[in-house]
Amino acid sequence: MSFFNKLKGAAQSIAGDLQKSAKQFMNREFAEASMAACALMAAADGKIDSTERSKTAQFIMSNSVLQSFDVATLKQKFEFYCGKLEQDFDFGKIEAIQAVGKLKNKPEAARAAVQVALVIANADGNFDEKERQVLREICNAVAISPSEFGA
Repeated sequence: MSFFNKLKGAAQSIAGDLQKSAKQFMNREFAEASMAACALMAAADGKIDSTERSKTAQFIMSNSVLQSFDVATLKQKFEFYCGKLEQDFDFGKIEAIQAVGKLKNKPEAARAAVQVALVIANADGNFDEKERQVLREICNAVAISPSEFGA
């Protein structure tokens, strides 16, 4: 089995695990951190084009894992971080990483937020090097080894 088939299988398994654990973390801090992570993934190449933004927002709204949360709030948080990243990528990235980092002392919630980001990264079926780098940065922000997620 190739590395990418293993990664795809792991992503599907993560999505199942995430659905179970997301309900434990239904709070504003988790919602904000996970949407910051999603925005970072959407901007992995340094920009967010309107198609990518729209597809990611639709994915967030339709994903069964995130149905435990108010969709409007999730979308608002995602748009907030996308806007920050578009306005000034470097400062937006710092702000988004700080939001993710608030879960550092909550390892289960942190892993769930990383898993949300991984689902977003795999939404297009292509987990490229730029997305791997963003995933590593997200993992570092919450003190989790990126190797747990294949990054």
